Amino acid sequence: MKSSCLGPSVNEAAAVQVGRPGGVPVKARWWQRLAAPAAAVLAAALLAGCSAIDLGSLWRSPAAEAGPAAAAPRPVTLPWGATPAEAQAAAQAGTVAPGVAAARAAEARDPAYRIGPEDGLEIAVWKDDSLKSTVLVRPDGGISFPLVGELPVAGLTATQVREEIATRLRRFVPDAEVTVSVVRVASYRVYVTGRVNRPGEFAVGRTLDVLQALSLAGGMTPFADESEIRIIRREGARQLSIPFDYRQLRKGQGLAQNILLRSGDVVLVP
Repeated sequence: MKSSCLGPSVNEAAAVQVGRPGGVPVKARWWQRLAAPAAAVLAAALLAGCSAIDLGSLWRSPAAEAGPAAAAPRPVTLPWGATPAEAQAAAQAGTVAPGVAAARAAEARDPAYRIGPEDGLEIAVWKDDSLKSTVLVRPDGGISFPLVGELPVAGLTATQVREEIATRLRRFVPDAEVTVSVVRVASYRVYVTGRVNRPGEFAVGRTLDVLQALSLAGGMTPFADESEIRIIRREGARQLSIPFDYRQLRKGQGLAQNILLRSGDVVLVP
């Protein structure tokens, strides 16, 4: 007697009831009773072309049904010495690196060169040759000028120095036209340390960005952590830790991180 591919035939199903010699019927087990109906339902679904049945939903986890997990919050990097108010504002704004944003804002506000020790300044007052002098900024950041006396200039721009001298000369030379020029740049120094090929101090006559400073240091060693580079900057009594992710820049991303370095900045490559 032939059996169907969809399950046992009627005679075979009846034979299930015969389990002992003598034809004494016995009760079929539960899995035997379910096998034939289940096979019939599956065959009918296949014949009907119900290929759209998502069999994977039978064992898909509840977590997968709930959709992709929410992205973890990105870490907030704050400058050293940041106040709680600054920390809260940064967290609410969702900023990843407020140090970078602050550095870029400072560049936009005042991109001019800032005078430092060992720089040379030429100061002149129009139509008064006695008030013309070339001075060297001392290690303490100050200069001396006739009728003005001692004047701290370190950290100031040439425009700020000119305005300060004109203000002090006003009681001696009304409407004085003062000119201040930086004729020697010697104070601009940046430092690159850590896992680079040529760490050290670099004195150049122009401003550098982070990538240019890394190039002067001969690039990074194979064991450098390119995503955790830091620029350490001192502002008064506070130090800023500005992040720099070289891997992003290699992909053409995060170009705002490539900030201009100030004199005294330290590029730390872990």
